[in-house]
Amino acid sequence: MEKDFKYFNRDVSWLSFNYRVLLEAEDENLPIYERIKFLSIHASNLEEFYKIRVSEHRSVIMRKIHSEENPAEAEQTLEKIKKEVTRQQEKFFSVFRSSILPELNRQGIVLYMGPDVEPFHQEFIHHFFIEEVFPFLQPVLILKEHLRIFIRDNRLYQVVQLLRKDLFPQYYYALLKIPYAKIPRFIELPKHDGKHYFMFAEDLIAANLQYVFPGFEVMGSYNVKISRDADIYIDEVIETSDEDLVETIIREVKKRKIGDLSRFVYDRNMPPECLQYICEAFHIFPEDLIPDNVHLNMENLIKLPNPCGKDLEREALIPIRIPQLETNDVFQVIRKKDVFLFYPYHTFDYFTGFLYQASFAPEVEEILLTQYRVAQDSEVISHLISAARGGKKVTVFVELKARFDEENNLFTAEAMKQAGIRIIYSLPGLKVHAKVALVREKSGQSYAYLSTGNFNEKTARIYSDMAIMTANKKLTGEIIQVFEVLEGKGEKTEFNNLLVAQFNMVPRLTDMIRREVEHVRKGEKSYILLKMNSLQDKLMIDELYKASLAGVEIDLIIRGICCLIPNQPYSKNIRITRIVDQFLEHSRIWYFYNNGKDELYLTSADWMKRNLYRRIETAFPVYDSEIKQQIIDILQIQLQDNQKACFIDEHLNHIFKRNNKEKPIRAQGDTYNYLLKK
Repeated sequence: MEKDFKYFNRDVSWLSFNYRVLLEAEDENLPIYERIKFLSIHASNLEEFYKIRVSEHRSVIMRKIHSEENPAEAEQTLEKIKKEVTRQQEKFFSVFRSSILPELNRQGIVLYMGPDVEPFHQEFIHHFFIEEVFPFLQPVLILKEHLRIFIRDNRLYQVVQLLRKDLFPQYYYALLKIPYAKIPRFIELPKHDGKHYFMFAEDLIAANLQYVFPGFEVMGSYNVKISRDADIYIDEVIETSDEDLVETIIREVKKRKIGDLSRFVYDRNMPPECLQYICEAFHIFPEDLIPDNVHLNMENLIKLPNPCGKDLEREALIPIRIPQLETNDVFQVIRKKDVFLFYPYHTFDYFTGFLYQASFAPEVEEILLTQYRVAQDSEVISHLISAARGGKKVTVFVELKARFDEENNLFTAEAMKQAGIRIIYSLPGLKVHAKVALVREKSGQSYAYLSTGNFNEKTARIYSDMAIMTANKKLTGEIIQVFEVLEGKGEKTEFNNLLVAQFNMVPRLTDMIRREVEHVRKGEKSYILLKMNSLQDKLMIDELYKASLAGVEIDLIIRGICCLIPNQPYSKNIRITRIVDQFLEHSRIWYFYNNGKDELYLTSADWMKRNLYRRIETAFPVYDSEIKQQIIDILQIQLQDNQKACFIDEHLNHIFKRNNKEKPIRAQGDTYNYLLKK
């Protein structure tokens, strides 16, 4: 049977998740600007997908990188991606035009969808263009024989088709970059008859192109954009030297702006002769072409102004405060009992308060912390700097290879260095993704903060992550060992409580799955519940398939990539739930029934190859019985969600769990109410 196991394609599965994001924009129960936000997220997600995943497949085809995938497989994957992306783009603009725009209109907001405006706005857009836009335009004729134009990544341009009527009439083509640094994407026009009016900047420019190209007849203008390879490939040899690694990161980040093309997106209304000319001029190949609608870069929709106030937006959640933590001595609280935090339902202030107390408490001598993604102008970093300046020993492991956060991590690392903080950089061949912090007192007492998410006060408002503050020596002692590993001192370290990738994580996970199989074979109850962002690794999926075949009941709550196929003979006992709602489901939780002796872990790790085999990750057991029960309750609320939860079927379709006969349960709202009562 094992040889018959099948798996979803990783990238097609991810596109399925992004389609689920798009479906939120259809939900008429949501405020209109919340729906617009989901359209923006869908477009932004897709842009990053092309920068990284599609670029990787192209690199495989061009044999630029080593991969398990061969060029033929990469080409097949790109075909599947192109087909699915085309389907989603059609859905995107169907939702936008048939649902979003009419609802905006009902709310008194009109967004023009082209260069033609009502007569009462014509004079305004002419004057606005002349005074506010025209000075910043830099049109360039596209001459194939003398091409010196570089199209920047993810910037919106207009290709303008021109006709010169002289002795020998002929077409010319020009390129015009939309100057978003100088003007907003959405231009607010004068209010009329009680309604608010807005216009895309590129449409306003298109309406006035005759002033830009005197002597030519403007035959048409067509929006285009390019996505470029944004991944960074680093030789492991370089990673052995901090100095070489920093220089390489700086150099590669700069190269990201001029990376290889991964797609050329263009207005599908562009005439064939115009498209052909552009492709020849910029050496764009047919497989690079993605036809789209008139308006591109729709991730900017989130910038559409809201002139009508908060009624058109989702009401912000007020973070819950925990009475026992409303104290000047959080360490005293932690010594008595572990503390459970769940963001964004709880306030992130308790973690920054944890660091603040550590920075000034005279009994504290050392702070250790991992940095993967921190906020700009981070309060977390500010407290660490204060601690170092106050004479504390502070060590921070900085993962320089955190994608798209390389520059911010370099900047904050340098600021911390100058304050006297000891910085340890990336490990050769590995990313450090663990989310752990440790405070040590002179007496030997230690306090650990263990999390499923980053130490980032901004994402903590929108990412759903769990954390535990503990003084349990079984855990704090092993966190010290994790930091020894990060310093290159713990190659032979053994972990008995924590699960740590590169050490015991995969073997222990395998053992716990097989233990459930043994229980079911003895006629005992067995159950596994796994909540993650992504499930890709075939070895771990095979273990779940085999457990299902043996009769183990398995629930998976997977937000993003899921390569496990349900409803097969070998997966009939496995159910996959996906939840997309106000907050990004980001926490990872592993639960094993263990014949009634529940084992539950919180972790930074997904079951992706990169997490299990190419990163340092930690999973920490929840020992406090009260906290364990709270987390199990929250997981049950998620499984019972019949508003925002879907089952994933064997075709990657979303089967909503909605049932009008049952009491409505919306996991995120009900979780907030559950925690409020606690």
